[in-house]
Amino acid sequence: MTNGVETLRKVTYREAVREAIREAMQKDTRVFLMGEDVGHYGGCFAVSKGLLEEFGPERIRDTPLSESGFVGAGIGAALGGMRPIVEIMTVNFSLLAADQIINNAAVYLHMSGGLFNVPLVIRSATGGGRQVGAQHSRSLEGWFAHIPGIKVLSPATVEDARGMLWTALEDPDPVLIFENSGLYNMEGMLPAGAGAVDIDRARVRREGKDITLISYSASLFKSLDAAEILSREGIEAEVIDLRSLRPLDEKTFLDSVAKTHRALVVDEGWRTGSLAAEISARIMEGAFYELDAPVERLCSAEVPMPYAKHLEEAALPQVDKIVDLARKMVKADG
Repeated sequence: MTNGVETLRKVTYREAVREAIREAMQKDTRVFLMGEDVGHYGGCFAVSKGLLEEFGPERIRDTPLSESGFVGAGIGAALGGMRPIVEIMTVNFSLLAADQIINNAAVYLHMSGGLFNVPLVIRSATGGGRQVGAQHSRSLEGWFAHIPGIKVLSPATVEDARGMLWTALEDPDPVLIFENSGLYNMEGMLPAGAGAVDIDRARVRREGKDITLISYSASLFKSLDAAEILSREGIEAEVIDLRSLRPLDEKTFLDSVAKTHRALVVDEGWRTGSLAAEISARIMEGAFYELDAPVERLCSAEVPMPYAKHLEEAALPQVDKIVDLARKMVKADG
């Protein structure tokens, strides 16, 4: 604080994540980072650049190209009292470690009768929009949000990217953090004294009265842009940032729906069996009589992500699509 004014500084999302890792490693000698190319190369997305020189190879560990192997090693380290941060290059490759995550990390506490916690944090890039083809562009965080025994986070802002990690490391159970790869270059203002943040509450990022836009990660900013366009037409959209996908903070979005009486869920995952479907069901269960229109969902096209830029853009939720659908919902009974 300077003369009662909080000092802000501009950082990229990438820098915010790097700062979070550095701070955690400075605070606790049990914390270490492991994954493919996190050391000498500085990370596939340059998140860990410079950390090897600062902390050395014992705490910044390059691993073989074996997700099942190094996630398993992370589970073992967590059981042994360490606080590992395991980086899986992209969520697409998390499928190679699904057995370790779902059948081991998520169930040890239950299977041991409450004797063994697994304080493991797994970070992974997710999302499309970068022209890297179908095998590198999936949004599978909703799959993991289906699994009891783990927490699933999706920070959108630089403050959450900076602050969620330490809170996750303090959690006694596995936490998966999905960072949309399209956000790494995004700049935002970070308070000088930024620290840990909660990991179980959604946030209202924009107040409104006519419709609730529910989203997370990169789609949050598309929803905010759409809300700005809609406001010029006299439609005030409330924008909810889910932040945590498991557990879902349903109270925040149900309270919003009770105020606006309409809900549109924007989800980069596929529509069938999606996180958007779960949220829609919860609104129908918890706020049905508050609705003035059916809940709508805007998801990615149900195709493998195209490589061609114009097709990829067509496959993903975009601002104009959000605006068009929200406008129709509000004006349908206007």
